[in-house]
Amino acid sequence: MDSIAVKRTSPSHGHGGRVKVLRRAIMGLIMVVFLGYLMMWVVSAHRIYRTWFQKISDSTMSTYFGWQGFTILIYTFPILFIAVMGCAYLHLGENLGESGKDRESNGKRHKSVLWKRLMIVKGLGIVSWIELTLFAMFIALLVWCFSAYLHLFFSEADILAIEEGEKIWEAKLDLVGLTLGLVGNICLAFLFFPVTRRSPVLPLLGLTSESSIKYHIWLGHITMVLFALHGVVYIIYWIVTNQPSEMLKWDTIKVSNVAGELSLLSGLLLWATTHPRIRQKAFELFFYSHYLYVLFMVFYVYHLGISYAYTVLPGFYLFLLDRFLRFLQSRGRCQLVSARVLPGSTLELTFSKSRALSYTPTSIIFINVPSISKLQWHPFTISSSSNLEPERLSLVIKKEGSWTNKLYQMLSSPSTIDHLDVSVEGPYGPVSTHFLRHDMLVMVSGGSGIAPFISIIKELIFTSSTLKTKTPQLLLVSAFKYSSDLTMLDLLLPASPADFEHSNLDLQVEAYVTREIEPPLEKPQILRTIWFSPNPSNMPIAPILGPTAWLWLALIVSSSFVIFLLFMGILTRFYIYPIDHNTNRIYSHTSQSTLNMLLICVSIVMAASAAFLWNKRQTAKETKQTWERSTGSWPGDDREMQSLPHLSVGKSINMHYGGRPDLKRILLEQNDPSVGVLVCGPRTMRHEVAAICSSGQRENLHFESISFNW
Repeated sequence: MDSIAVKRTSPSHGHGGRVKVLRRAIMGLIMVVFLGYLMMWVVSAHRIYRTWFQKISDSTMSTYFGWQGFTILIYTFPILFIAVMGCAYLHLGENLGESGKDRESNGKRHKSVLWKRLMIVKGLGIVSWIELTLFAMFIALLVWCFSAYLHLFFSEADILAIEEGEKIWEAKLDLVGLTLGLVGNICLAFLFFPVTRRSPVLPLLGLTSESSIKYHIWLGHITMVLFALHGVVYIIYWIVTNQPSEMLKWDTIKVSNVAGELSLLSGLLLWATTHPRIRQKAFELFFYSHYLYVLFMVFYVYHLGISYAYTVLPGFYLFLLDRFLRFLQSRGRCQLVSARVLPGSTLELTFSKSRALSYTPTSIIFINVPSISKLQWHPFTISSSSNLEPERLSLVIKKEGSWTNKLYQMLSSPSTIDHLDVSVEGPYGPVSTHFLRHDMLVMVSGGSGIAPFISIIKELIFTSSTLKTKTPQLLLVSAFKYSSDLTMLDLLLPASPADFEHSNLDLQVEAYVTREIEPPLEKPQILRTIWFSPNPSNMPIAPILGPTAWLWLALIVSSSFVIFLLFMGILTRFYIYPIDHNTNRIYSHTSQSTLNMLLICVSIVMAASAAFLWNKRQTAKETKQTWERSTGSWPGDDREMQSLPHLSVGKSINMHYGGRPDLKRILLEQNDPSVGVLVCGPRTMRHEVAAICSSGQRENLHFESISFNW
């Protein structure tokens, strides 16, 4: 793993070589299984596959797993197997403890430039060629399956029309509706992977949950379009065939139409609130309506029956497991050490942190303040470094919405506040970073978008001063509306200035104040610093599954699935089978679906709770020691905010008033062989930087994507 991300002693060359070989073998196995899983979807619409599937299902049917046994084997098991093996792969990556990845990638960094070149596509945002290619391939898969299903079904339309006493075109209308639903299931199978925050699958692809939100959005739109058309076509079909009563039919043996309608209605209500204007103007409506996914999935299972639903459940299974782990973490209260109220309606919150908790730059954390809202969770970028500041975790929060406004008013009010309950989820971020591969980093920020770059700079200070590793030159281009916002630049200083003095970091800061034409007569001052009283019930932020989190996650995934199979086998053999005898026509599908969903939840709760409680007990002693140390002041936190002209965070800070940065000129002036470009700010700024990097005018510009599009 990157030396920038982890502080570890490098293992011996021989051991490191064996670990790399083992990781390659695991990745090869994962690729084989995943390609086989994809192939099952590709051929699922072929007649030979359907015949083969039916024959094997009949021959493998047992009194313990019934009809769903083979479906679980070829659709659910492969994804959970990939998740477990992915955890092992990521754990081995953490143990490498070397910067070899950077050195290797440094020599190969230009080979994939074409594939990583960016495009700005209306409706999709900033995408690379490889993302666009994979998206086109996925659309091609949907088109193929749609056409293959239609070809297969239409060849049997005349037989169906005779059996149902319908006209051929009416039978074909029925089959079109069925095909739309089957293709929508493919999208649903992948829908929950991007929003599983503690996912072992996304890091295998170099992704994080926050950077994958756009994939969830794309899949969500396609899924709802297909399911909406599926519902509309069937409503038309029932009307033209004089069967409107079918819309009120809840069949407990076959397909339940009412359940499908309730699932579709829940999905449409959720989908309607995802419109950008609603999300921006009424975020709480968007946030709360997303809980309708529970009804959407429950009625979806009732609609089709659990036997078929297992084809799309593995992604949702991992999401449920992650959601329960987040629930367990969110029940505790964290020790908030201090809050600084900065000019420009900005806050810096500092929490006590366990030394066992490690995170990479650009990581985010979700926080909840029960005194403001018990349900609302908001993500913020971490501005501290887990290596440079091992017992503290800091956030920068800008007052922008109603929730942040309430928090700012609470902390900036003249009344005394000595305690504030806060809960957290996370942190979440990339497994490793690749900043050391570049000769220079250009970081472009707008307003509070400077937060991730504060963490990067502090991590590079640690890399330079402690690990004695060569770091790239740094150019920070920050745009602010008013001079009062410039105090955020003072947060670049580590808690102990000596850390910066012992580093060889080459940092240049270009600060732009866009709505003022000259410096203020008086420099902005910190408004207030609040030191919170220690509370024994509030503990430092600690890793929910301990320092070997990936191994524990692998254990939770595998053990919960085994527990579920045991429970399901017992339930089927001793309760359902004596009634149904594997005919799938006697025992209620609704009851079977309810029991199976209940068993899934119970299995996840049992495995995750046991792992969580074990790790909580193991880390209790260490977190108690951290809490005792946190009752005192943090070294250097009582320093006064230094004046900007003398700020010693780099060789110079250049101030510019009355205009925006000329990003094109700044970027095209960089002549280093490899320049990493990062941007965090308004949408227009991100698109402008992406367009410059993708223009091809300079081949040395490499856009490093960081996304916080929640």
